[in-house]
Amino acid sequence: MKDKYILASGSPRRKDILNLIGIEFEVIKSECEESAVNTVPEEMVKELADMKCRDVAGRIMSDKVSIDAEYGQDIYIIGADTMVFYNGMALGKPKDEEDAVSMLQMLSGDTHQVCTGVAVLRMTYDIEYGLRIKDSSVFSETTHVSIADMDYDDIMEYIKTGDYKDKAGSYGIQGFFSRYVKKIDGDYFNVVGFPACRFYTELKAVKNNI
Repeated sequence: MKDKYILASGSPRRKDILNLIGIEFEVIKSECEESAVNTVPEEMVKELADMKCRDVAGRIMSDKVSIDAEYGQDIYIIGADTMVFYNGMALGKPKDEEDAVSMLQMLSGDTHQVCTGVAVLRMTYDIEYGLRIKDSSVFSETTHVSIADMDYDDIMEYIKTGDYKDKAGSYGIQGFFSRYVKKIDGDYFNVVGFPACRFYTELKAVKNNI
């Protein structure tokens, strides 16, 4: 019996990375309000990722969302949250073009951190208990990103591509903006939005924790 995977996110980048590493999954987007109590970057993203996982798990267990699963089948819910931090300040997705310009001016010519929190929640169907949570793993990955000096014209040229929209820190490393990425220290895929290698390692650990 094949395991079942559910991504608690509609992020196209996370979908692409999971497809890239051979994970077959379906999407059930989290509907929880994303507000963290923690202020430490690594703990903040872990809290948000776990929140998304448990929101989806709760909706499945309360039958608010139906899934096609069999008795004895393991179900893995995957939640993730990526944030950009500059001098300890969290930079989320830009509200508008002006906000994006302000963020990019801040990041220009300096190094910042990209933190992704990932939660893996293992659930199972059994005859005695029905659907229940069996195990979980929550971790964070941090990558340091150094950006070249960008003048106003550089920033506006990038803004006109529209690629900044819906991206933490107002940029996507995998596209046009790559011309300004001078150096990264850490996992590239983490900056895209999902640390593939660390996720797969943690997934195997959860699977082996019988």
